[in-house]
This record gives sequence, structure tokens and C-alpha cells, in this order.
Amino acid sequence: MIIAGGKVFDSKMQDRILSVMERKINMTLSGNALDPQKVISAIDRLGRDIGKGKYDSLIYALPVDEPGRYKLLASQMLTRENLELKLKTELPSPPEAIGGVNGRIMPLGVIFHIAAGNMDGLPAFSIAEGLLTGNINILKLPQADNGLSVEIINRILDYEPSLADYIYVFDTPSSDINAMRKMADMADGIAVWGGDEAVRAVRQLAPVSAKLIEWGHKLGFVYISRTYAEGIMQDELEALAKHIVSTKQLLCSSCQVIYMDTENDIDLHRFCRRFLPVLNKAVSANAPVSIGGKAHKALLERTDLLEGFIRGKKEPGRYKGNGCSLIVCRDSELELSPMMCNVLVKKLPRRDIVSVLRRKKGYLQTAGILCGEEEYGTLSEIFARCGVTRITKPGDMSGYFSGEAHDGEYPLTRYVRVVNEII
Repeated sequence: MIIAGGKVFDSKMQDRILSVMERKINMTLSGNALDPQKVISAIDRLGRDIGKGKYDSLIYALPVDEPGRYKLLASQMLTRENLELKLKTELPSPPEAIGGVNGRIMPLGVIFHIAAGNMDGLPAFSIAEGLLTGNINILKLPQADNGLSVEIINRILDYEPSLADYIYVFDTPSSDINAMRKMADMADGIAVWGGDEAVRAVRQLAPVSAKLIEWGHKLGFVYISRTYAEGIMQDELEALAKHIVSTKQLLCSSCQVIYMDTENDIDLHRFCRRFLPVLNKAVSANAPVSIGGKAHKALLERTDLLEGFIRGKKEPGRYKGNGCSLIVCRDSELELSPMMCNVLVKKLPRRDIVSVLRRKKGYLQTAGILCGEEEYGTLSEIFARCGVTRITKPGDMSGYFSGEAHDGEYPLTRYVRVVNEII
């Protein structure tokens, strides 16, 4: 499926549409600038209708365990107040005229969005950021997209038809390098969401003239201080378990590793024995409802087990629950867990935090800290210096709040440029 000029076309029309896109894009750039208030009005209307339940049939058909959570998050994010705060917070103010030189904030021009499929609706949200900054947007849908992104984009176009010339959507497979290169050649910037392989492929594909806007995969973890380990409150453990279960560890902000400030394996085992019943209870209360979800979970667990045998990776202990596990490891490396409620538990003495985490510089995102109030400032400073970009309580690791940065940056600043004029 393709969306171009506000109309839906069959994928077979791809080559014909690509052949005339450059001319159409130039015509749009020759016209008046896009009014951000029109964008905000359309997205706000979408958010309000979602909150009223207008799209419940679509949302509750998503292959997720908590569709109501998606609905609540969408209705919070897609409000006029939140979008106007986003513009105010993220976009720099026009520079004051100094020495006869004036400055203007302008869109890059054309953004080519290459979206990942790990979160439903993410492709449409990426386009929304491009629209807010006045850019023309070309979106390549992820293979795993289930149609929600196209539905959202079509609704936005219904609410504000004048946005039609600013949105192009293609379901082009990543294997179609020729079409991908044509889209990239039209772009002033390329926003890529995905893992190392996706980013590496786009770097090879992108023309030298295009700005790369990379949103790669990141890693999150929990850190438990030495003095706090024995005094962790039950509600804190329950909040951590709920976070792990609700995200299935599929998000960049999810907890992959639980670190303990210790040099003793006994402390790890003691924690696992206490936490496993809590995690097991949370999993039981949020078990996958679809056959596909259950199969996916079982496949990941079996794959991790087999890969462990192949690598010869030895684990001091695996605490297995019903659909979850805690895996005690001998090393301290920050790495991706088997996911789907299978968490790595490792030692990380405070003196080794910097040396260990710096080995993953560029991949660090969220740290959930369990410690005493007197320790929080020190630990927060250490993690921030290592490169962590989000520090919070474990239960809030994947929570959304207005005005937040993304991976340590305000996204909208990456989609604009400054134009200087000699007065």
C-alpha cells in the first residue's frame, strides 16, 4: 500500500509514483510554508477521538497484552498542550540579529523515515515530528507493521487535507535497494529507527549530502545499591516486575540487566529467590492472550537456551518461573537479555560502574535506581557521566512524561536548520 498526494495506491504503482515525486516535492517546496498549527490541530483531534473510544476496534485488535495502555498513552501524547510544549521545549528560538546578521529556523526540507517495527504506531509518530518541523516526509513502513500506522496517517489526512503534499508512505521491502536509494536521494535528512544492522545499511545507502538522524537500539538496566539490597520495599519489587512484564523487555527503556552492588554471588541468589515469586505473579496476571504471543515467547526462550549451549556460556543459576526467569551470570557486561520476562542478574561493584558501562557507550539509555535517598545524587551523577540519558525509579523506566528528550536529544532540533541572513 502506498499513500501519495492524500490518495491510497497499490504497491504496484511504486515505480511510477517515485518517478514523479521529485517534481511534486519541488512544487511543494516552492509554495507556502507548512503551518504547524494545522498539524497540531489534526493530531490533537486524533488524540481526542482516541480518548473517546472512536478507534477502540483498531487499538484492541493490536497484538499486545495491554491495549488499554496504548490508548491511554496515545491520548496523553497527542494533545494540543503536549504538542505545543514539545515545540516550545525542543525547537530553538530564532537567534537575535547580531552585527547585521539575522537567523531563521527552517525545516531541513525532506525527511526519509525508515521505521522499526518494535512499537505499533511509531512510524506515524516519526512522521508527526517531521510535520511539526515543517518537513515533507517519506516513510518506509517496517515489514512488521500491522496497518495501524497507515490508519493513523489516513485519519490525520482526513482531519487536515492540506497535509497531503507533505506525506508519502511506502510499504517497500528493505531488499528493494533501488527504490530505497531513490527515496534517499530525494531526502535532506534520513531518520532511521532500528538496530546496528539497520543503521549500518542506511549509512551505506545514504547519499553524502543527506543528514543522518539515527535512533538506534539502546539498553536499560536496574542498579541496586549495596546498602539498600536488604531493605527493598515490596511495592518497589512489584513495580519493577510490572515494568518487565508490561514491556516484555522489547523497548529501549526496558530492564535487560539487574545489577547489584556486590562482589558475592550469594547476594545475587538471595535477591533472585525473593524477586522470582513477585515476577512470577506479575507474569501470571498478564499472560499472553494470543497463540502467536505465546509461541513467540516460547521460541525466544528456547533460542536463548540453545545459543547458550552453543556459546558454552555457563550460568551459576537460572531461577525459572511460569513464563519468566532470572538468570544469574558470572560476568558484568551490559547486554540484551533473552527478553520476554527473562532477566539477567549480575554483580557490579560501585567502583567498576564507569569501566563496565563505558564499554557500552552509545548504547546506554535508561537506568532504574534502587537506593537510599542519601545515595541517589551520587549514583545519578555517576550514571549520567557514563552516558546514561534517562534516570528514574525501576517502575517508571518506560513511562512517558511531557517534555522528555529521546536518547539524550530533543528530536525536533535534528529536523531543522538555521539560515543566516545578512541584513
